[in-house]
Amino acid sequence: MKRTLILGASGMLGQAIVKKMHCLSDNRPLVLAARHAKEHFLENADCRVVNCDATDASSLRTAMADCDTVFCAVSGEDLPIVAKNIIAEMEGNGISRLVFMGAVGIYNEIPVELDDEDNVRNNAEQIPNRDAVEAIEASNLNYTVIRPGYLMTEGDASDFVLTFKGEQAKGYETTLSSVVNLAVELLDNPGLYSRMSVSITKDMTTE
Repeated sequence: MKRTLILGASGMLGQAIVKKMHCLSDNRPLVLAARHAKEHFLENADCRVVNCDATDASSLRTAMADCDTVFCAVSGEDLPIVAKNIIAEMEGNGISRLVFMGAVGIYNEIPVELDDEDNVRNNAEQIPNRDAVEAIEASNLNYTVIRPGYLMTEGDASDFVLTFKGEQAKGYETTLSSVVNLAVELLDNPGLYSRMSVSITKDMTTE
């Protein structure tokens, strides 16, 4: 059976995704990849663990072996390099489905009245997120970009609203549990929001 590759598996979001998928009755085989993945996870029949530096194409190629879906929760200034490597290795290995974590604000979509300090025009730390997503959107992959706001570990999984590229976002905060649920739904449904960029935030316009 093909596997789902979780890049950035040892981070806060990555670990939450892994926990959620392990709790599902129809648990799908996973490849858990991060720079120090073997310090965080144990291998078993359904779970392969790989130390992987996604800025290195050969390392990423090894992690992708026998996978048909990729989820990327990597962040940081090297994200554009990671994105380009993901595209090249997925296309080279015949893998189509990608769920990629971006961030709300990369299109300057947060309204001024909600405090737009996280828009890329005001926050240079958003530039790698924007550039990585632009590369993904220019690819031929069956991608979905998820754009959460600041991740809050506390909060209701149902407390969210979705907006799409070209629409104004409804906020700049997001509950971790809502992102996890959306990500798992996207991994289970390859056609859902195909080739779309989706913002998921709390609706702060009603507060």
